[in-house]
Amino acid sequence: MGSESDPVYPEGGAEDIADSIRINERIRADVVRLIGPDGEQVGVVNLREALAYADRLNLDLVEVAPQASPPVCKVMDYGKYRYEQEQKAKEARKRQTTISIKEIKLRPKIDDHDFEVKKGHVERFLKKGDKVKLTIMFRGRELVHPHLGERLLRRMAEDLAELGDVESQPNLDGRNMVMMLAPKKQR
Repeated sequence: MGSESDPVYPEGGAEDIADSIRINERIRADVVRLIGPDGEQVGVVNLREALAYADRLNLDLVEVAPQASPPVCKVMDYGKYRYEQEQKAKEARKRQTTISIKEIKLRPKIDDHDFEVKKGHVERFLKKGDKVKLTIMFRGRELVHPHLGERLLRRMAEDLAELGDVESQPNLDGRNMVMMLAPKKQR
C-alpha cells in the first residue's frame, strides 16, 4: 500500500471518496500546483500562499490530484462540489437497471388452466424486465418421461416468443428440468 501521507480511496461510492479527499489544512504537501476557481492555472506556490488565496476568495482548497508532483489543488466551494458528486452518483444509481431472476415451478401433469395461470405470471415477469427460470419438478416414476417436461417448457417458450428468448435450453438436472427465459431487448 502507501505511506500514511497517501490518501486512501475506498471501493465505495462518492460519499466515501468525498470523505478521503484532503481539503484546506489537511493537505500535507509543502508546495502545490494551484488552480483557480474558474479553472485557470495560478502556478506552483507553497501551501500557505495557496491557503491564503483560497481564504481571500472565501472558498476551500481541495487536493484534486494528490499523486502528481507537486500535488494539484483547486480552489472551490467544497460543500457544493460534494453535493454535486452525490447527485451524480444518485442519478447513476437511478439509471442502473437491476435484473432479478424469478422462478416458476411446474409439474409435468399440469392442467391447461393452471398452465395458463403460470404463463400469465411468466408474461408479467418478462414485461417487468426480469429473467424467468422455469422448473419442471418430476416425482417418482414421472422421471421416466422427461419428454413431457421438455414439451411443456417448449410450449411455454413458443407461447411467450414475442416477450422473451430462451437463454438456456431445457436441461435435466437431477429430478428437475430447468429452462431460462430472458426478456427481449428493447429497441
